[in-house]
Amino acid sequence: MKEKVETIEQFTKLVKENQKFILLKHSLTCPISQEAYDEFDQFCESNKDCNAYYLYVQEARPLSNYIAETYGIKHESPQALIFENDSVKWHASHFKITEKSLTEASK
Repeated sequence: MKEKVETIEQFTKLVKENQKFILLKHSLTCPISQEAYDEFDQFCESNKDCNAYYLYVQEARPLSNYIAETYGIKHESPQALIFENDSVKWHASHFKITEKSLTEASK
């Protein structure tokens, strides 16, 4: 399952309803981000039971900033974050976002 999230309200609901999930911050204009999104997509295809979400930073800047400020993780794009029990368990950016790294971190 992979779903787009756009608002702070949607995100806070995710945190309340999901013990664990992965989120990708994706830039629509960056080729590195597109590569990371493709890796994220492959991960989602291989892990259909994983709760996976993404946001487009150009369309959801307030949400992206909210996550950075609330969880104390400097914003980067692309950026993958694994949330568990309302905290960031793992995060990576740019070329460190691979299907393999997402699989290992999500265990």
